[in-house]
Amino acid sequence: MKALPDFLAREHDPRDPSPWLALYLDQSTPLPDDVKAAWLADSSSASRQYLLPFLRPLARLAIVLFQVCKVFVPRNWAHSRLLHRLLAWGLKRFVSPEANWLILRHFHLGSQVLAFIGANSPVRVDTSPLAPPDIDALRDEMFLKHDLNLFNFVIRLNQALRAQGIELRKAQTVDFSMIAEPPVRLADMPHGRLNFLDLQSAIELFTPLYQLMLTDNDFWRAANSLQLDETIGIYAATLLDAPEHLILVNNKHPLVPLSTLRAGHRLVVHGLSTEMLHALLVKFRAARETAAAASIL
Repeated sequence: MKALPDFLAREHDPRDPSPWLALYLDQSTPLPDDVKAAWLADSSSASRQYLLPFLRPLARLAIVLFQVCKVFVPRNWAHSRLLHRLLAWGLKRFVSPEANWLILRHFHLGSQVLAFIGANSPVRVDTSPLAPPDIDALRDEMFLKHDLNLFNFVIRLNQALRAQGIELRKAQTVDFSMIAEPPVRLADMPHGRLNFLDLQSAIELFTPLYQLMLTDNDFWRAANSLQLDETIGIYAATLLDAPEHLILVNNKHPLVPLSTLRAGHRLVVHGLSTEMLHALLVKFRAARETAAAASIL
């Protein structure tokens, strides 16, 4: 693997500035430098520039055709285990190291964010954290479990709040103990000659397969779980009393279901929103630790 992405290795030319370098240096988006570098390296790849425009319409056509085909098969027809084996196989052999790293990170970060909300809410809410150490661990129906965890968490949290007649509110003492850097490394990701596919292209390719091999309920739930980004962002902002940080957590209104045809693009936005929300929690934790150290001195 290259030590640095091209936009960082190349010298800045004022007559031909790199848009990727501008996005990397910009500090308005709360991402760690290594994550932002991997994200932009993946986004600026030849795969995304030349392959994605052809893959996206074909993938969306496949979703429509598979939906028609599924009218003629039993309603509960599904092969989730086979689906996850195929996804893990495809990720290991064809997807770029940066994309695989970001995908693995997502499970860890999502679990940490839910644990943060559960630990700091005024009611007790247990979570089911997902922390795959490598791509092979995704075979254990990890993508499906991720969607189920999100909906189950929202249901359990709000059932508990309604049962006690209270609302989510600012936490008096915020617990950041679960917020940490995931123990997965970019250097450990597969980087063979065929590992070239960017994150968005991979998601566009895998989405029709996801739709084909899951029940309609599972696929619809997975696509619409993306609209809970704002919901989770509001929960975190309420606990921190910091609503101004919600501006970059945006994946459409949770009460307005969208077509599954755009699920691939929205899944990428979902991943980025999770990264940014986690990065904000890391910053809040660091600020509190700095303040505590200053008070001791």
